[in-house]
Amino acid sequence: MAQRFTLDEIRTRTYKDRDAWWTVWLVDPLASRLVWLVAPLKWVTPNLLTMGAFLLGIVAAVCFAQGDYPWLVAGAVVFHVSFVLDCMDGKIARLKGTGSVFGAWLDYVFDRLRVLSCAVALMGGMYAKTDNIHYLWLAGVVIFLDMFRYLNALQMGKVKNDMRRRLEAARGENSGLPMFVEETGIEHPVGAIAETGNATDGTGEERPVVDVYDDFRTKFGVFVKVRNILVRQRIRAHVFSGIEFQMFVFILGPLTNQIMFFTILSAALLVAFELLLIYKLWTATRSYARQLAKIGASEADAEAVATAAGVEPVENVVEADQLSAQRVSA
Repeated sequence: MAQRFTLDEIRTRTYKDRDAWWTVWLVDPLASRLVWLVAPLKWVTPNLLTMGAFLLGIVAAVCFAQGDYPWLVAGAVVFHVSFVLDCMDGKIARLKGTGSVFGAWLDYVFDRLRVLSCAVALMGGMYAKTDNIHYLWLAGVVIFLDMFRYLNALQMGKVKNDMRRRLEAARGENSGLPMFVEETGIEHPVGAIAETGNATDGTGEERPVVDVYDDFRTKFGVFVKVRNILVRQRIRAHVFSGIEFQMFVFILGPLTNQIMFFTILSAALLVAFELLLIYKLWTATRSYARQLAKIGASEADAEAVATAAGVEPVENVVEADQLSAQRVSA
């Protein structure tokens, strides 16, 4: 038996600063206690938990395929347990430093296969039971939206990285790594940033600030206030993401026997919040262009300088809630 960690240590070292409300309220309290239980066992590895979560996802799919209400309830319960295990793999990796690049890939691929299997099984089972072809269309909607929101998150992360990299190069090597206000914890309020042009990051280091979200913040002040309230509870502002989408489709729908209603509702909410993210990114790119103009550089100039200087892209700044748990050890 290895070292046993306390619950406080597990929460401090494995909880994300911002996470989905479903995870914060309905998963973390259980997952942290299960991690406390199994962490001392050397044979419990992140990859083992990932594979266990996937196998339970297949069990849930088999239950869904039966189409009868008791089986739907069983599938919903098993799917939730599968998601709890899926959250535990990242916690174990961060807690014990046993993450790997391959583990992150495995987690990503198995997550997608689980959603694909459960969507086909759930909607196929309901079609076989009711002969309602709309369930087959909904299966396609679920699979498409799950794929789109992952691709969208990855591409947004790339765009944000590119903006950071080019601004760093355009500002000069002695200006310090610019920090995006929205993406990093800041000790100073925005007003103080406007006066000093700097802010303190999570490490205590003062860095120049690039506020590419000023347009969005100005136009959506109420949203920002709500976001700040949520962040204090560890809940991200993107309150309906892929996690909530899956839970509505594969848990709430089967439990209430209202699969079509919850699938359509969750699809509409997911699309609405993805469009909000896209709009937020668009306003950020406009602010980014103005920042470059102040420096007197074009995007092409900044990219050329970054390439010539060999500036590598910094860590992905896409909000962690948009991606599956990253299990690459630091």
